[in-house]
Amino acid sequence: MDKIADLIIKHKKTIIITFVIIGIVCSVLQVFVKKNYNMVDYLPKDAESTKALQIMNAEFTESMPNASVMIKNVSIIEALDYKRDLQGIDGVTQVLWLDDMVDLKQPLEMSDPDTVEGFYKNGNALYSVTVAKGVEKETCAAIREFIGEENYLAGEAPDLATMQESTVTEVAGAMLILVPAIIFLLIISTTSWVEPLLFMASIGISILINMGSNIIFGKISFMTSSISPILQLAVSLDYAIFLLHSFSDYRKKYDDVNVAMKHAIKSSAVTVAASALTTLFGFLALMFMKFGIGADLGLNLAKGIVLSFISSMIFLPALTLCTYKLLDKSQHRLIMPEFRHIGKVLTKLSVPILILVVILIIPGFLGQGRTGFIYGNGSLGMNSRSGQDRLTIEEEFGNSTIMVLLVPKGDIAKEQELSDKIDLLEHVNSVMSYASTVGTAIPPEYLGNDIAGKFYSENYARIIIYTDTAEEGEVAFDTVEKIRTIAKSYYGDSAYSLGQSTNLYDMKNIVEKDNTLVNLIAIISIFLVLLFSLKSLSLPFILLITIEAGIWFNLSIPYFAGTDINFIGYLVLSTVQLGATVDYAILLTDHYMKNRKVMSKWKAIHASLGETFKSILVSAATLSISGFTLFATSTNAGASDIGLLLGRGTIFSFLMVLCFLPAMLMIFDNVVGKTTLKSNFKKSRTSTQITSEMGTDSV
Repeated sequence: MDKIADLIIKHKKTIIITFVIIGIVCSVLQVFVKKNYNMVDYLPKDAESTKALQIMNAEFTESMPNASVMIKNVSIIEALDYKRDLQGIDGVTQVLWLDDMVDLKQPLEMSDPDTVEGFYKNGNALYSVTVAKGVEKETCAAIREFIGEENYLAGEAPDLATMQESTVTEVAGAMLILVPAIIFLLIISTTSWVEPLLFMASIGISILINMGSNIIFGKISFMTSSISPILQLAVSLDYAIFLLHSFSDYRKKYDDVNVAMKHAIKSSAVTVAASALTTLFGFLALMFMKFGIGADLGLNLAKGIVLSFISSMIFLPALTLCTYKLLDKSQHRLIMPEFRHIGKVLTKLSVPILILVVILIIPGFLGQGRTGFIYGNGSLGMNSRSGQDRLTIEEEFGNSTIMVLLVPKGDIAKEQELSDKIDLLEHVNSVMSYASTVGTAIPPEYLGNDIAGKFYSENYARIIIYTDTAEEGEVAFDTVEKIRTIAKSYYGDSAYSLGQSTNLYDMKNIVEKDNTLVNLIAIISIFLVLLFSLKSLSLPFILLITIEAGIWFNLSIPYFAGTDINFIGYLVLSTVQLGATVDYAILLTDHYMKNRKVMSKWKAIHASLGETFKSILVSAATLSISGFTLFATSTNAGASDIGLLLGRGTIFSFLMVLCFLPAMLMIFDNVVGKTTLKSNFKKSRTSTQITSEMGTDSV
């Protein structure tokens, strides 16, 4: 570290110029980083819906319908005209309507009423539209322009278009709220007007480099693009704060700023590295998910932590040495109190909080394990046009989803039997296959590709199933299971299914396994970091139960409130809250262990709370504000839920560290002393020693 510190001091201007150039280049490069808005692409290759999609793309020209268009107050003839015009819009590859299901030359009363009302009801026509992948934004805009404001467009494609439009603006909007809030918080907690700007410059340039360096991946998920900058800022700002505070302390000891900075770099590197490692391992745990979004998020966030650490340890010292005179001139009195005696208040709360935690910890653990998940975009903010249109269509036609079966081609009678059996299932409105639409008497070879091509490829037959379920949920997933079971009873593993409900069903099954694995890896890895950094066998257990209890309380709230949360929010929160807020527990414990060498446990905990309260408060406020800002500004359910859970979870961790952890440290004081290397706790005086001292005084 001596050599590294010397190099930073010697080449400070070169370092600043290099970082600024890299930051500018990366800010340009991030424009060229493509964003993937389709979560289905992150399903593992061996998932059935992934295999089905590959077959569909290889065998058929049309993809799955991914949009619904409702036209109000039209006759059958007018509805057919609308269908023809919709098919002519660039980017629309297929439009399905009632005429594809029944013979419109016959009176509608002779057709199955469920089938008819799935497409035409009360004079309103509902079309199933397929929008080509990659042009959702442009095509949906063209559809809206064509149908006018009085008609409605909803579904996967318009949801993706909405997210494409909102992702960049929402991140910018969040930053416009978050940055001033954090600067204000830093101003009142420091003694310089310029110091907060140095913090933000250090982390800001690392965020730019992180986002621009994603060009090496070519493409990242929109979720990563939405939350990565905010989370990186929130969890790594402490690194910069610690370095500058250390520099300020050493300036009181050394007149030479270079010497003070050298000592600051040396003393902060190990502490900041330990803090970064806990967060880093939390993010890296996401990479072990079978569902690919975990690797996308985890790798990007882990890269951001490493870059923030490098920036705080190299760029910030160089920048500070070039601006320290400005720092000196911009000093102001401390606005935020020091809270030196806060320990007396907090220790009075420790016992009630301890009792409350003991009572609630088991319900909290069980509740968080039963929290319901949302997997799709059906919860897209109802303030968006797509969300409002979805509600209107569902009010008129009810829930409607489409599922496609791909089965080996060759036996039309078998296809007819399968279609009839599926059609009898509850929640299945209609089944569209060659056998049910054209009949078994006419071989597909006798018909043109316009008709036969909808149902047959070279190797597969396609059966389209319309259900009255939502995209996800117990009823939807039960229907998917029943349809798959029937299809496999006829064709075995040669039958494949796809559609939004099947995609989400596969996500559900994969994520349930991923959740256990990710949490286990995060806990084990952070336990090992604590074990080696604290050199204690007992402290890692105490710290982990402190933070984990806060996580369980946080994640159990949706269960007890009867609400579901986005599965990404749950997975990310479990690792982020653990990795980021365990630092508060480490800071308090580290001070307690040092003070305990010269004080009794009561005095040590009082002193430690007074010394660390302000730092923990500022850090927790930054993280919590970041979470609530993300929640308030995002229309995407995943990002919004991450924000709400992070904002609320940080408050839980803050309270647990300041009220529950002190009680645990005092209760297990003897155990900690005996199981920690070189603890050297001050020994409490025995009653014999006190009596002896009293006797000596009286003599």
